[in-house]
Amino acid sequence: MRMEPAPATLNKVARIEAILALIPAGKVVSYGQVADLAGLPGRARLVGKVLRETDKVLPWHRVLGADGTISLPKGSTGFMEQTGRLQQEGVPVVGGRVKMREWQWQPDLAELLFLIPF
Repeated sequence: MRMEPAPATLNKVARIEAILALIPAGKVVSYGQVADLAGLPGRARLVGKVLRETDKVLPWHRVLGADGTISLPKGSTGFMEQTGRLQQEGVPVVGGRVKMREWQWQPDLAELLFLIPF
């Protein structure tokens, strides 16, 4: 019996968007973590590109650099908006950084098996 590959209908962008849509309020992820969960290890920059170019409403503010830093220029409108949105969700931002150990989303096995569509 031959195993079929994952459906081709979920291209790279759709896979990234699907993961982004699952990030719960009050949690954060890194660009690399999104890429890993989407089955695209090493494609953190692609996650950033998708966030910049998508027309879908996604929780972009919950995505940070690997060390928990906001990737937008400090003091910019986007930086201030991301900081404000995270703080509204109860995530403390100090000096443009979030403590990933405390606030990083770590999906459990059930989420991985039943929520991720690929």
